[in-house]
Amino acid sequence: METGNNMQPAAQYQLATFAGGCFWCMVKPFDQWPGIISVVSGYTGGHIENPTYQQVCSDTTGHYEAVQITYNPQVISYEEILSVFWQQIDPTDAGGQFGDRGSSYQTAIFYHNPEQKELAEKSKRELEQSGTFNRPIVTPILPAKPFYPAEDYHQDYYKKNPQHYQRYSIGSGRAGFLERHWSGK
Repeated sequence: METGNNMQPAAQYQLATFAGGCFWCMVKPFDQWPGIISVVSGYTGGHIENPTYQQVCSDTTGHYEAVQITYNPQVISYEEILSVFWQQIDPTDAGGQFGDRGSSYQTAIFYHNPEQKELAEKSKRELEQSGTFNRPIVTPILPAKPFYPAEDYHQDYYKKNPQHYQRYSIGSGRAGFLERHWSGK
């Protein structure tokens, strides 16, 4: 691993794992920040090893569609990553996200250590107290479980299929919701 001017040894990197509905829409918002090393689409939280997309979408595996972010905490903090996460979702929707319904599309924060748990709980309380939403924040904060990368065609979908990604973001209702609730924040 490089250890040049802006790179730290890989041992310095940390993980952040979030479920925010369709994982296609959860990669780009993180991918563009300095200090983000990688964003992988995948599945976590369930009881089946190495699930397929079809299995997860059946809502029988217990898995969420999620992203796992490798980041350099010397460049971007977990608090900053949490802020980006909240601004990609409707944290009041317990049934999925936007046009995607079912347990595999629900939101969650998966913490990797006690500090992440504490910071996630604090950020959730602050969001609840902010008055941004007039309904309860239902996004759970859960311990991280094994993460299984999704099939290759799901990785970096916004880069591989930019027109379809854009149409999906708009058509699902995500883009409009984010504009109404988070623009200017």
